[in-house]
Amino acid sequence: MEDETSEGEAPGNEAPDNKTRSYLLAFNDPEFLESDAMRPARLALEFSKVDLALKHYGIGSTVVVWGSSRIISPEQAEAELSRASDPDALEAAKLRQHLSAWYREARNFGRIVSERGGALASSGARQNVIATGGGPGIMEAANRGAADAGAPSIGFNIVLPQEQEPNPFSTPELTFQFQYFGLRKMHFAMRANALAVFPGGYGTLDELFQFLTLTQTGKTPKIPIVLVCEKYWRSMVNFEGLRELGVIGRRETALFEIVDSGEEAWEVLVKKGLTPRIPDADI
Repeated sequence: MEDETSEGEAPGNEAPDNKTRSYLLAFNDPEFLESDAMRPARLALEFSKVDLALKHYGIGSTVVVWGSSRIISPEQAEAELSRASDPDALEAAKLRQHLSAWYREARNFGRIVSERGGALASSGARQNVIATGGGPGIMEAANRGAADAGAPSIGFNIVLPQEQEPNPFSTPELTFQFQYFGLRKMHFAMRANALAVFPGGYGTLDELFQFLTLTQTGKTPKIPIVLVCEKYWRSMVNFEGLRELGVIGRRETALFEIVDSGEEAWEVLVKKGLTPRIPDADI
C-alpha cells in the first residue's frame, strides 16, 4: 500500500494527545528551534538559506550601497513641501527636500552600475549586482535605479523593533530578512566587488567603519570604496584629524575616496579596479 504522507512531511508530525512535546520531530517543534540552545543551528540555517538562493539566481558579485533610510525621494519631498501648513513643518519639509538630492544620486548610481557592471548578463553569473539593506531611503533609491535599468537587485532586510518593510524595488526572489546583524553583514561582504556609502546615521556609519576595519586588517579583500557627498563626509567624520592624531595612517585614509555624484562614484570605482561588463561588449 502506497504511503500517503505528502512530500516534505514525515510521519509523526503531530504529537498524539497522550504524548508530550518531546514526541514531535525536531524540525516541527518551534519552541525547540527558537530556544537559546539552538542558536548555532539558526545561525547556520540563516546563512545557508540566503547563500543558496543567491547561488541559484546566479549572483556572482555585488556592489553594496549603504545610506540613510530617512532620505525621501524628490517626489515625496515636493509633496511634503506642498502640504506644509506651519513654519516648523515647512522648515522640516525644506530640509527633506534638500536631502532628497542624495536619493536622486543613489538612484542614478544604481542604474549606472546595473547597466554597465554586468547585472544584465543573459548568460553566466550576474556581476556587480546592486545590494542594499532593502529598506526605504537611500536603499530604496539604489534598488530603484537597478529596476530602472531592468536589472535584478538584492535587499538584505533585518528584523527591527519597529518593523522595516522591504522597499518595492528590490527583486522579490532576492529580498531576504535576517534575524542576526552579523550574518547580514557577512553576506554584504562575501560577494562585494565595491562599496558606495551615501549620507546616513548610526547604521550607515556602523556598516562603513566595520567594513573599513575588515579591509584594514586583511579580513576581507581590498575593494574600491567611495563615500558620496563630500560636504557630509568632511563635516561628519574628521578623517584627517584621526590621521594627524596618529590613530590611523595614510594607508587607512587611502582605503576610500570621497566623491560628489553617482556618475563620479562609478568612474572612481572603475579607476580603482572595478571591471565594467556592458552586455553588448560580450557579444
